Amino acid sequence: MTDGEALVELTDVTKRYDSPAGADAPAVLDGVSLTVAAGESVAIVGPSGSGKSTLLNIIGTLDRPTSGSVRLGGRDLLGLAAGELAEVRGREVGFVFQLHHLLGQCSALENVLVPTLAAAAPPGEAEPRARALLERVGLGDRMDARPGRLSGGERQRVAVVRALINRPKVLLADEPTGSLDRSASEALGDLLAELNAEEGVTLIVVTHSDRLAARVGRTVRLADGKLAPEGAGG
Repeated sequence: MTDGEALVELTDVTKRYDSPAGADAPAVLDGVSLTVAAGESVAIVGPSGSGKSTLLNIIGTLDRPTSGSVRLGGRDLLGLAAGELAEVRGREVGFVFQLHHLLGQCSALENVLVPTLAAAAPPGEAEPRARALLERVGLGDRMDARPGRLSGGERQRVAVVRALINRPKVLLADEPTGSLDRSASEALGDLLAELNAEEGVTLIVVTHSDRLAARVGRTVRLADGKLAPEGAGG
């Protein structure tokens, strides 16, 4: 797949959660359609409770829509069995969350290498890539440090490297700067934008931060379960 081709395609996606008997199930997402090209970067913004995280989880196969179509690289994700979906999550999708979810007993390098165990990376390839990426994000001298000895910004950089280690097609980031101070937030936003270009990975980020949204190529807004384009980012 080359840049410009559709990588993520959502068509008329609706998500409703179960409600008490007799009550109408509220639509968290209501007929959402979104296409993201390979190599593109997109920010999803909107008020709290508008369904941004739900949309990201559906793209990443962590959740299923009530109706609609979800395709990744032309493949219908809703038609895949559980084992196939797990393989997609492990090989084709990288996740970065507001909380880093690093393993406290493992070093930065060991945390980055955890996803390669399930992906069965070729022998001798995973660790050199992990070391190179940690160097790239400014953590060359912190590889042996455990999360408890890293700053919040450093822990999030480790989480970004962990998400990239298996060379995913798409990187999904859910409020990745939400727990960081302004300086660390700006540094992480710059890093995500740079890695989007350097790694060629498609970036979709959910954020409340106008500064982070301005670092990506396109911004779309969710409100009342519906998605509307908001023009290009800075």
